[in-house]
Amino acid sequence: MEMASILKEVIEANVYILSRKGKVLGYSALKDYGDEIFAKDKAIPEEYNDRLLRVTETLANDKGKLFKEEKALADLIVTVVPINGGGDRLGTLLLIRSTKEFTDDDLIIAEYGATVVGLEILRAKNEEIEEEARKRAVVQMALATLSYSELQAIKNIFEELKGKEGLLVASKIADKVGITRSVIVNALRKFESAGIIESRSLGMKGTHIRVLNEKLLEELEKMKRD
Repeated sequence: MEMASILKEVIEANVYILSRKGKVLGYSALKDYGDEIFAKDKAIPEEYNDRLLRVTETLANDKGKLFKEEKALADLIVTVVPINGGGDRLGTLLLIRSTKEFTDDDLIIAEYGATVVGLEILRAKNEEIEEEARKRAVVQMALATLSYSELQAIKNIFEELKGKEGLLVASKIADKVGITRSVIVNALRKFESAGIIESRSLGMKGTHIRVLNEKLLEELEKMKRD
């Protein structure tokens, strides 16, 4: 995240932007304080993240209390700013220095940065939700275009595959369901043109199928339950 780099320059500190689950979304170091243990694994330990989530308002200039188990951090000055948005805790902004305490001006800038990051996370979440809805709609429309026989073929194909990709032997499915191979070919063609799957003929071995839209498997599972 670019905001980590901006805050590092303005506040003059090492900056971590963490997700609610403790994943490092952004990291920018001013100096090597020994705190890179967090950046190295691209996530902070769950126990530490739980402590950060318990901080519900800006905690300024903590010295060796939050991460007392880490000797490298014992003498560092840590400031924690919760990242909130839409009434929810979205993550944490972590600022680390070696000597100089964070001033009120630093904290104002940090809180503004946390607000901007919160808006960015919310926007990304909304985009993800919209993309999920679009994928589901594409699958539902493709399923609606299938004839009864084609739908039975699709159900059996993905029962046989047991996952997102695998080898399909059309004659085996045709015999099992009691349909012609052309029904299977038509069903697969409809799904391929909708961008839901991709298929590649392997000649006598069969056809390799890979699911591109994972909502297909969810919808088929839902149909099975209904």
